[in-house]
Amino acid sequence: MEKRDYLTVDALGIPELAKVLDLADELKADRRPRDDLAGLSIGMIFEKPSTRTRISFEVGIVELGAHAVVLSAGELQLGRGETIEDTARVLSGYLHAIVVRTFAQSRLSTLAAAGSIPVVNALSDFEHPCQVLADLQTIRERKGRLAGLKLAYLGDGNNVAHSLLRAGAMAGMHVAVGCPPGYDPIQQVVEAARAVAAGTGGTVTVTADPLAAAKDADVVYTDVWASMGQEDEHDARLLLFRPFQVNAQVMEAARPDAIAMHCLPAHRGEEISADVIDGRSSVVWTQAENRLHSQKALLLTLLA
Repeated sequence: MEKRDYLTVDALGIPELAKVLDLADELKADRRPRDDLAGLSIGMIFEKPSTRTRISFEVGIVELGAHAVVLSAGELQLGRGETIEDTARVLSGYLHAIVVRTFAQSRLSTLAAAGSIPVVNALSDFEHPCQVLADLQTIRERKGRLAGLKLAYLGDGNNVAHSLLRAGAMAGMHVAVGCPPGYDPIQQVVEAARAVAAGTGGTVTVTADPLAAAKDADVVYTDVWASMGQEDEHDARLLLFRPFQVNAQVMEAARPDAIAMHCLPAHRGEEISADVIDGRSSVVWTQAENRLHSQKALLLTLLA
């Protein structure tokens, strides 16, 4: 079987993305243990703290019949100077795939290029492609479709924004990103998403006006204003990002049946108000649960 990596969401083709979401729905409807990946060992390397990613992947691997080998960077010789290339070659002799949560995207690319087994991006500073699979599954569950819907993302133009732009364009959605000047998504990502959207019927917009981004949105999405590694910027960002909080005013600008999403962990009272995350429009907890089902579908697609 040809080695396949999942480093960015567009590693899946457009038809294949839909198939992964269909499979995720099937796995959610019937969560009985399976043996599709029996006999396989899947490594999980975490260079960043994790709650949802760690637990959902480990449980999902077990439920597919495989064995999860969970490692922190401090437990590997990576933390003592061994090169990524050497680590990739060694792990390729032991494991059948590696799930990695790291900082620089280049670390994933190097690992994938040097190793002979699939590498899955469980989060990098550039993208969060596993998160967006759960996001699309959740939206489709609630709305019955993806194409033609408007998804408004408010906040930092970060890794989650990048993945939403790419995946939303692939799904034919109208993605509007609202963020303070200077905190836009990377322009190359925006342009690439626009090129994809031109062929799927979607659109991509980036604006500094949060209410314009949220206007008539079917989905309103946010993330923390300071990601891991940016904690020293937290206080400075609070003032800049305050107008981009997802709150009652923003939800009123969206469609009456709009859903509110957050990839978690949430800082209540900062990027999202407590009344929204705990309110009737929130699908945050379903979104978190769907990490399990969508990642199981991804692993089956790459390994079964």
